[in-house]
Amino acid sequence: MPRRIMFVQLKTGYDTDHGPAWIGWVDFSKTWSTAYFQGRTLRRATGLGLFDANFYDVESGESFWISGPKRDRTDARYGPEVPALEDDAADAYRAFLRGAPLPGREAG
Repeated sequence: MPRRIMFVQLKTGYDTDHGPAWIGWVDFSKTWSTAYFQGRTLRRATGLGLFDANFYDVESGESFWISGPKRDRTDARYGPEVPALEDDAADAYRAFLRGAPLPGREAG
């Protein structure tokens, strides 16, 4: 199962890019259509017409935005929200900010 450090933001119930956000490990299914994060099962939201979201929680229906983190820390596209950095991803993320590739993305 592919595992990546990702930017994850809850969209449901918040104005554009003002929901809580995290930088942490996300596990993906072989087809990349399902993500597993913080005990949640998130399914890719293609064709569902979700506003500003690309995944949804299969149990709660809440919508999420998941994307690779950016070195310039502009992960929240429109808002000033600073993501919480999960402890188990901290060392690899800080190395990424200093110029190292993210684990699993050494080739690009």
